[in-house]
Amino acid sequence: MTTASNDPDDAPDPGPTARATALARRLPFTIVVVGTMLVLALATGTLWNALEDRDLVDHVAYGLPALQDGRWWTPVTGAFFALTPSQYLPVAGGALLMVGWSEWRLGTRRVAVAATSTHLSGVLLASLFLLVVDGTGWEWAARLATELDAGFSAGALGAVAAASATLTPPWRGRLRAVLSLYAVVALLYVGRLWDLEHAIGISVGLALGPVLLGRRPSLALPRFSRHEWRVVSSAFYLVSALVQILLYFTPSDGPLGATSDDTDAFSVLISAAISLLLADGLRRGSRRVWFLAGGLATLSLLAQSLLIVVEVVAPDQLNGDGQVATSIPELVVTVVITLLQLAVLVLGRSAFQARSRRKRRRELATGASDRDTAVALLKEHGGSTMAWMGTWPDNHWYVHRDPSGGPVGYVAFQVHRGTAIALGDPVGADAATRADVLQGFVDEQETHGLIVCFFSVTQEVADWGRANGRRDVLVAEEAIIDLPDLEFKGKSWQSVRTALNRATKDGITYREGQLAEMPRGLLTQVRAISELWVSDKGLPEMGFTLGSVDEALDPDTRVGLAVDADMTVHGVTSWLPVHSPGGEVRGWTLDVMRRLPDGFRPVTEFLIASACLSFREQGASFVSLSGAPLAHSGDGTAERAALERLLDQLGEAMEPLYGFRSLDSFKHKFRPRHQPVYLVFADEAALPRIGLALTSAYLPGASLRDLARAGLQSRRDEAQVSL
Repeated sequence: MTTASNDPDDAPDPGPTARATALARRLPFTIVVVGTMLVLALATGTLWNALEDRDLVDHVAYGLPALQDGRWWTPVTGAFFALTPSQYLPVAGGALLMVGWSEWRLGTRRVAVAATSTHLSGVLLASLFLLVVDGTGWEWAARLATELDAGFSAGALGAVAAASATLTPPWRGRLRAVLSLYAVVALLYVGRLWDLEHAIGISVGLALGPVLLGRRPSLALPRFSRHEWRVVSSAFYLVSALVQILLYFTPSDGPLGATSDDTDAFSVLISAAISLLLADGLRRGSRRVWFLAGGLATLSLLAQSLLIVVEVVAPDQLNGDGQVATSIPELVVTVVITLLQLAVLVLGRSAFQARSRRKRRRELATGASDRDTAVALLKEHGGSTMAWMGTWPDNHWYVHRDPSGGPVGYVAFQVHRGTAIALGDPVGADAATRADVLQGFVDEQETHGLIVCFFSVTQEVADWGRANGRRDVLVAEEAIIDLPDLEFKGKSWQSVRTALNRATKDGITYREGQLAEMPRGLLTQVRAISELWVSDKGLPEMGFTLGSVDEALDPDTRVGLAVDADMTVHGVTSWLPVHSPGGEVRGWTLDVMRRLPDGFRPVTEFLIASACLSFREQGASFVSLSGAPLAHSGDGTAERAALERLLDQLGEAMEPLYGFRSLDSFKHKFRPRHQPVYLVFADEAALPRIGLALTSAYLPGASLRDLARAGLQSRRDEAQVSL
């Protein structure tokens, strides 16, 4: 006698018929469209005899000739045919995949509206465009005005474009970028009738998607992380290289005119190789390659603009017959593409800070770089909880030396808007040495005409500043958790215990180590979570004392992941080392803290609590949850009120976007002790410039328009809450 099992793994396989039935119920619109294509292909014989060679094409295919002859039904009938038997695979197969995925995301009713609307828009607007330009003498337009087409590809691509609105950033932006790039490249460099229809269908789908979901279409550019800026910039040059190679082997006759038959293979290979090298350098974030790419793009823009002027003003200087119509469109498009390349390079400039390999080799051959010297001094003498942030590549380093030239200490700093902002305490063997480092840094920067301030420093630097006639203001309170006696017991730790217990119940485990050495799948998920977080903000990715995945890849940085049984990452934290003299790590400072939307809800409490327990076992004495930047408590004195108001206003504007004050409140769950963090400056006259410099340091890619828009958004959010 056997008993029934409750294990789902022991359940009988429903079989292919049941699975197909379930799929058909989930995707009825897709099944009807593809099924109708196949039935008509079999019934009419077009599955083995080309439609374009039969009289039937004049009755079912669409295009400008069909509409001019009064065959108004062809935009509908043509959707269910293909011109040749070989086209049925991309037409029907593409509809099955693309419309099916779109129906899965949007639902049957919405995908029916999206696919039908974009198909009809692509067919009818393409015909209208050709009708308007047919008499202008444009050879490409005149040729397309006589062609007929069939298939549902414009509707399928349009449905995917509409369904992209259901994705979360950064995947939404990536899919839209791929669709747009395909539409533009295919139209410009291939230029068949269906390429024109595809471009229109995709454009309509991109605008229609948010409307179908009840959202207002937005023309705002997506927010990219530094990694995303590198990928986008690299993609421009990679596509350029591929297009050059493809056009050499498969010449086109698109809207820009026919490609030349006597193109020099050597020139094509050299040009493509340069584009590939630039793409690789930009992908790595090379500052030198960024300058080179920008310079070449600028020279190309000037040269192409000059050619346009010469073509218009004195065409005989370029050719003897005065024919200019075939070259001007290509020149104009080249100028537009070059402008886009320059725009991407300029907008993403903060992502390209990596030193070249040659420079790194030269530094190793001639001696340690300033950063290497700073890291060595930090591990030798130890530093504050903020010290490791000062080793990030975006900083500069003032290295103080003894009379023999040996380094004895350093200050990490950045320069913004004429202000040298020292980040954290100086590093040195003792208080006297650190005082010498501070004074040497001030003397050198003021010699270059810079205003000097010290940001996120401890009481030691504040006392030094007061002794030297400087002012200070409290800008944050750092949250410190002492580990030796830490126990999550008592009512006050209930939320933390609940997070740990629920994680165990849900199969969530804590994984700690170097991010660069973790499996590629986990690293990819960490990048996706980070880029999703950046894309959802109204301001660019922040910097200065706030790191990203790039900083988390540092081998000295520890990363904690919350991973479930399916290896899905629900949250990530990164921890910066705090060194004691001799190089031993005595504590860790929290940096990156991001979570997967709709994932394990108490993931942040789980990650921090797990890290505390892990670091305690490793012998660390404390962890720092950092001081929430722009979240501070002033002392109310008149001389500091101006800067406090500026910091308050900036913090309030960015609170709905970054949650500094709510983050500060969250840290109280861990019952930390608080250590004051100061800004030290020369006098009140410097405060306006210091305020702007701090804004630029935290938001290196933000414009005044970004800040204004963020401020307006925060006011709207506050108004909604009050209502």
